[in-house]
Amino acid sequence: MSRGLYIHVPFCIRKCPYCDFFSSADCSLKEEYVKAAARNISAINDSFSTVYFGGGTPSLLSPEQFGNILSAADIIDGAEISAEANPGTADKKYLSGIRAAGINRISFGIQSFDETELKALGRIHSAAEAWEAVISAHKAGFENISADLMLGTPFQTKKSLKKSLETIVSLPVTHISAYMLKIENNTPLAKNKDLLRNIPDDDETADMYLETVNFLAENGFEQYEISNFAQNGYECIHNLGYWRCEEYYGIGPSANGFVDGERFRCDDTVREFTLQPIQGRTFIERGGGINEKAMLLLRLTKKGLPLDMIGGIECKADILVSKGLAKKENGFLKLTPEGCLVSNEIILFCGIMDNISKGGA
Repeated sequence: MSRGLYIHVPFCIRKCPYCDFFSSADCSLKEEYVKAAARNISAINDSFSTVYFGGGTPSLLSPEQFGNILSAADIIDGAEISAEANPGTADKKYLSGIRAAGINRISFGIQSFDETELKALGRIHSAAEAWEAVISAHKAGFENISADLMLGTPFQTKKSLKKSLETIVSLPVTHISAYMLKIENNTPLAKNKDLLRNIPDDDETADMYLETVNFLAENGFEQYEISNFAQNGYECIHNLGYWRCEEYYGIGPSANGFVDGERFRCDDTVREFTLQPIQGRTFIERGGGINEKAMLLLRLTKKGLPLDMIGGIECKADILVSKGLAKKENGFLKLTPEGCLVSNEIILFCGIMDNISKGGA
C-alpha cells in the first residue's frame, strides 16, 4: 500500500500578515532540518504515491537539499512530487535545479498581479517577478505549473481581479487555486484597521468568486474542488487524496498526518524537530468515518457525494437543487458555484456533521 507524504518546510523570509501557518524567519537551522526530515522519512516503512512540500516557503531549500530529502523516500514510479514556491525566491537556474532534483510539479503563491494588493498582502515579490517565475519554470522543464490567487483581499476590485485572471490564463499554467481570504485571529492583518476597511464586503467577494469560476471555465480551467481549477488531467493528485479521505504521512514542524485510521499533529518547534531522533506527534482522533468522508467528498465538484452514502438526505438534496445550490447527477450530489459559497451551511443542513466527532475529523 502506498500513501501520500506531506513535508512541512517551516522557513520564510518574512511572514505574510494574513498567514497563520507555522513558519519561522530564522533559517539558520535549514541544514539540520533537512537531515531531520530525511531521518524521519527513512524510518517510514512504506512507499509514497505523492509527495508535497508545503510551507512556509519550500523554495528556500536548495536543489541539493530537496534531493537529499527525496532520496530518503521510497517513491513509486510516476509519482506527483510538488513543491510550493514564492516567485521572489525562484529564478530559472534554481527552478532547473529543483526540477533535476525530482520536483515535477510547482505551485507558485502569486496571489495577485496588482502591485497595491501585493503590498497589502505583504508579499516579497512583484507582479513582474511572478510573471517571470512562471515563464522560467516552463523553460526549466515544468509541464505541471500551479498558481494561487486570492479573492477578497485589501484594495481588490472586480476590475483588478479580472486583470489578474487574464494575466494568469495567458501564462503556461495548468492549475489555479483561487482562495477567498480568511482573516485569522491573532494575525497582523486581523489587527490592521486600515487594511480591514479596504477589504471588499461579503457580497462583493461572493460575486468575485462566481465571476472567477465562470472566467476560468471559459478559459479551459474546470472547477474540480471548491477553490481549485485545472486543465484536463492536471488536478492535484496529492490534494485529491485529502478530499477522498486517503491516508498520508506528515513530516516537519506542525505537519498533520493520517495513518492507520488515526489523525495526528507533529510538534511545532523547529529546534525540537532537528534534535529528536524521530519527531514527536500528538494523536488528534480517529479519522476516516463515513461522515468525514461525506463532508470531504462534497467539496469535489466534478463528481460529488454519493446520495446513498449518508442515509436520509434525499429530501434535503431536493431542497438544495430547487434553490440552485446543488445538482443531482447519476446518483451524486454536486454543489454548484453558488452552493460552494455556503458549503459549510450545506454540510450542517444535510446533517453530515451530526456524528462527525465519532466518525472522523
